[in-house]
Amino acid sequence: MSLYITSLNSGSNGNCYYVGNDTEAVLIDVGISCRQIERRLDQLGLSIHTVKAIFVSHEHTDHVSGIPQLAKKYQLPVYITARTLQNSRLASQAYPLRPLRSDSPVWIGDLCVSAFLKLHDAADPHSFLVRYKGTNVGVFTDLGYPCESLIEHFSQCHAAFLEANYDEEMLENGRYPYFLKQRIRGGKGHLSNQQALALFRAHKPAHMSHVLLAHLSKENNCPDLVASQFAPHRDSTEVIVAPRYAATPVYTIKAPVPAETEVPA
Repeated sequence: MSLYITSLNSGSNGNCYYVGNDTEAVLIDVGISCRQIERRLDQLGLSIHTVKAIFVSHEHTDHVSGIPQLAKKYQLPVYITARTLQNSRLASQAYPLRPLRSDSPVWIGDLCVSAFLKLHDAADPHSFLVRYKGTNVGVFTDLGYPCESLIEHFSQCHAAFLEANYDEEMLENGRYPYFLKQRIRGGKGHLSNQQALALFRAHKPAHMSHVLLAHLSKENNCPDLVASQFAPHRDSTEVIVAPRYAATPVYTIKAPVPAETEVPA
């Protein structure tokens, strides 16, 4: 059974990732406006009415700024941890709020969404794995370090949104002040191209068909650079760099059908 995925926007200016089947979908984070989401889904041939829920990774503005308007307009349930809610401005009676807990799956129709802790400088940050009838898609951004839990979930994926935020040399030689460089690369900030590539090379499963490189820094990265770094190691995996100001195409993700086992005569 297939899942359809797209990055509607990716970067410090706003993040929003779509994962769905033919009848239901979820958004992971909504850091862009309701109007932008409606327009981009329409351009992609996707319906906003297929979206049944929003899941929140953490409280930073580029991940939550569009939630109130979108959730209120379409009465979408917002799944969020208690600590993330306390540190955000999302508490509202205008749309339904639902509890989110680590390693406690949430079913949205036939979609199973599991959240797990990640390393990031937020109150209670989580990554996500979306499952549908044997097909797995991960959403892994805003990562300080590729911890064991990330490795475990990444190795299960048929497709993944994977952060490649900065090039280490560009960050080191760039104009950011020292404290900000340390925040980015200090273990609870963001994942570098080099860290993302090391994870990809060491733990990419043979069945991974797509990886969407996400949350690129405008100042400390370059789409062509990160694409060229991944290209020699992609094997059969399609590598896509998610843009900062536009959606990617929609990609169809489907678990391969296992070969039938021959039964001896």
